[in-house]
Amino acid sequence: MERVKSHALLFPYPAQGHINPMMQLANILISRNVLVTFLNTDFNHQRLNPKSTDEIRFESFPDGLPPDHGRTLNIPELCETVQKHGPPNVERILENLKSSSINVPPISFIVADGNFSIFMQQIVHKYGVTWVSFWTPSACGFSAYFHMPLLMDEGYIPIKDEKEIHDQSKDELISCIPEMTALRLKDLPTFMTVTDSADFMFQYFLNAGKSTLQASLNLVNSYEDLEGPVLRDLNTKFSGKVLSIGPLLLSAGDITVNTSVWKEETQCLDWLDEQRVSSVIYVSFGSITVLSDEQLIEFAWGLEASNQPFLWAIRPDLIQGHSALLPLDFMERSKDRGFFVSWAPQSKVLSHPSVGGFLTHSGWNSTIESICAGVPMICWPFFAEQQTNRRFVDQVWKIGFEMPEEVSRENVETLVRKLMNPDDEQMKMMRKNILELRESAIQAGQVGGSSYNNMEKFLRQMLQEA
Repeated sequence: MERVKSHALLFPYPAQGHINPMMQLANILISRNVLVTFLNTDFNHQRLNPKSTDEIRFESFPDGLPPDHGRTLNIPELCETVQKHGPPNVERILENLKSSSINVPPISFIVADGNFSIFMQQIVHKYGVTWVSFWTPSACGFSAYFHMPLLMDEGYIPIKDEKEIHDQSKDELISCIPEMTALRLKDLPTFMTVTDSADFMFQYFLNAGKSTLQASLNLVNSYEDLEGPVLRDLNTKFSGKVLSIGPLLLSAGDITVNTSVWKEETQCLDWLDEQRVSSVIYVSFGSITVLSDEQLIEFAWGLEASNQPFLWAIRPDLIQGHSALLPLDFMERSKDRGFFVSWAPQSKVLSHPSVGGFLTHSGWNSTIESICAGVPMICWPFFAEQQTNRRFVDQVWKIGFEMPEEVSRENVETLVRKLMNPDDEQMKMMRKNILELRESAIQAGQVGGSSYNNMEKFLRQMLQEA
């Protein structure tokens, strides 16, 4: 390896959907001769079992939770404990590297998850390092969090009654957030639509949205042709300090370390090889979504009734409290059309020629991977800004369908049949839209593209300040 130009500390939020894009960014930094120290919690470090090299060092810290704690199944407790244990351990690493006998340069900049904006300023002020905030959600999700004070002033949040979210008669549009006028109340991130402004997660994101203004830069894993209006509006508030650098999936190159906290079951790719082109609907609700037994069964029978081949990723903890159990008669009736895994190599699955649709929870990684593969979606969000992503997929980009919150086998069957119908006129337009966005995503990361230029700007600034 050439002499390193700088040393970066990368600190993701301890969840799969945040670790992936941070590791993709790490790979890009490594390719530019930046030494990376990657900070995980002990819990995730043990699951990932990464090995340090001359290019990337892995550090970890105890999150203060017992081994049997669900962690991402209880986001408020996870946020609270990382807020408590994260800062002293970042400081520990900075101190150790200052006094260490190992031949590495000191940390010159920190890229921390946007969620950690609430405590990063005090650290960088104390140690004199540059702080970059990396918002791994969509730009529209980031914008919603940033505009929480405006939504409070306009009386939208906190909500007066939880029934407001589900009342179809109150589907009027929220017009106060610039470039996000398609949103309804139920499309706001779920941490905002609570009845008490003292709620921990409400305050957490309210403060994070304010604090991130102090970062030297704010990175977003998106691109201009997808979220340009939202990005431009954010830059009017951040004095040009918001840079879209995505999709990182397309520019990160091959990542040689394990980034999945779940073991990927690659045998599903062999099954896909045997299926017809664009015939399979892929079903995955991400790493955090939890279903009830009733919801699982409705999804199952809806998929069976659609008569469509399907690949379904069912995590062991998808049903809270016990393992997911599908009806035996469903398994028998779908044995020739269905394939089940606990966790799939998702980007490879979505880019497989046999996959023609994606039933998703609308997490940002899943959404951007689907766009990069040119695969239209059925959106059934679980929490956070997934609801916001769903609305943009359905009404702004027009590359997928919104599925009703209350799961019924009839709705699942109807939407799957429509999504997978090559002759449906709406689907023809949807496929055209997503293929255009796929092409613009590729162009964004090429030399001279918007994301390429923003990445160069970020790297120049970091290396100059090193």
